[in-house]
Amino acid sequence: MLEIIRTNDVVILSLAQSLMKDAGIHCMIADQSMSVLEGSLGLLPRRFLVDEERVEEARQILKDAGLEAELRTI
Repeated sequence: MLEIIRTNDVVILSLAQSLMKDAGIHCMIADQSMSVLEGSLGLLPRRFLVDEERVEEARQILKDAGLEAELRTI
């Protein structure tokens, strides 16, 4: 799996996850449980990961949804 977004914004992560689910692209949000260690302050960013084989497709879906600024460079 490859990271395509890194953010503290749970709304962006939720939207990205929903878009991937609709497209049938396996994804996961890494580092969610780190908020327990930081005291739920939202200081540590979460990583949005997708299957390596479908990275380009996932990136295009996110661009089409207006999330291009959130995408990490490869």
